[in-house]
Amino acid sequence: MPPRRLTALPLALIATVSLTGCAIELSPESVPLPFSVAPTPAGSAGVPAYVCTAAYKILTDGAVQLATKMSSSSDSAKQDMRDAFTDMATKLGKEAAGTTDQALKQALSTVAADLTAAAQQPDPKAYVNGDFQTVGQKLDNACADT
Repeated sequence: MPPRRLTALPLALIATVSLTGCAIELSPESVPLPFSVAPTPAGSAGVPAYVCTAAYKILTDGAVQLATKMSSSSDSAKQDMRDAFTDMATKLGKEAAGTTDQALKQALSTVAADLTAAAQQPDPKAYVNGDFQTVGQKLDNACADT
């Protein structure tokens, strides 16, 4: 089939659907996840590209955990937030230990130290509303080349 027909067919379908007022529904399962949840192949552990992806996933998962606790100011919610910071710091520390890239190792260690300090603050919400919003940027320079 010529390339023009391959382009024209989807456009014709989209135009037909939009003109008839049809709605297209997508199930959440049909949208791909931004990160793979598959086990890590042994050959990729420690490779900077993998480590950066893993680090951003750790921060993203932690942000989701923190978001569920932000509406409460109870002592247990504060402790859960501290635990989330500690968990993220521990996981980032393991990623740092597994890479040989010194700039990446330093960036991961810096972020882990920030999260460890946040876990010790009396009001963890202050860190979430402040420095947590930019903590991932400390990885950007080290991960830019991977």
